[in-house]
Amino acid sequence: MIDEAVRSGARLDKAAEALGLSRQTLFRWRNSAGGQDLRKGPNSPPANGLAATEKQRIVQVVNSPEYRNLSPKQIVPMLADQGVYLASESTLYRILREENMLTHRQSAKPATRRRPREFAAAGPNQVWSWDITYLPTLIRGQFLYLYLFMDIWSRRIMAARVFEEESMDCAARLFQAACLTNGLSPEGLILHSDNGGPMKGSTMLATLQRLGVVPSFSRPGVSDDNPFSEALFRTLKHRPAYPGKPFENVVDAQTWVDGFSSWYNAEHLHSAIRFVAPDDRHFGRQDEILENRKGVYESARQHSPERWSGSIRNWDPVAVVRLNPHNRAQAPE
Repeated sequence: MIDEAVRSGARLDKAAEALGLSRQTLFRWRNSAGGQDLRKGPNSPPANGLAATEKQRIVQVVNSPEYRNLSPKQIVPMLADQGVYLASESTLYRILREENMLTHRQSAKPATRRRPREFAAAGPNQVWSWDITYLPTLIRGQFLYLYLFMDIWSRRIMAARVFEEESMDCAARLFQAACLTNGLSPEGLILHSDNGGPMKGSTMLATLQRLGVVPSFSRPGVSDDNPFSEALFRTLKHRPAYPGKPFENVVDAQTWVDGFSSWYNAEHLHSAIRFVAPDDRHFGRQDEILENRKGVYESARQHSPERWSGSIRNWDPVAVVRLNPHNRAQAPE
């Protein structure tokens, strides 16, 4: 069949791919068995495989309006919160791949992060991270500036304000407002940022010194020493709801940022903290949520033990979050 396709003008690679083969496999078979198909395949279907109806249900769920903009890593814990277990993330990814539904909607470049100093947060309001990002306007070359402070332990957005300028005075005022709004005494708080002018300006540094805050800075010229803020900005700008057109003014931008902050804090299930919402972790609700998920998985394993080769998924809370850990492979505690 392949030889006939090639004689008719098809490329060998494409003809082999249509049968699930590669060019190298064809050459090996021709050299060792005269071109015979050496695939033996399984003698029987896997005992723990999903039925066709189960696969169809998974496809329907992941394409439903509620879940179609989410990844399997978000869908699985959300279903667990509702007492539903369909399959693991890897199974969902496999089924989506079989259905040709795994495609990148946007280009993404993996980041390589280097962390020169280490700070550990074992609870909320111990280590914050902040940064400024540009927001486009209707005038080419003119931008608005989003100042955003976050708690790295809970990933909660503590303050997000849009300004028309990039200055140390705006940063100092917003930080003080964030502390007041959240009822926080900032003495002893570690505040990490990069080396931009607003971060190291005299007004900002004097404010931090007066409040007893410990400043921490990335190395000059190394943008990924501030990974928590960078990751948050990436999430913000890659949201499906991110405006496709520039913002008209500060009010327009602030309205969108307020909506994003509410969604991120209250609804977004963060992958680095066992897929709980930042608000739930910050205000002590994560233990009940994770314990409930653990019960769902235990029940699923008891119902279909043949599908589990080991222990259930780890739903224990992440106790410590580290900024710039000395050991790059260090696992969350």
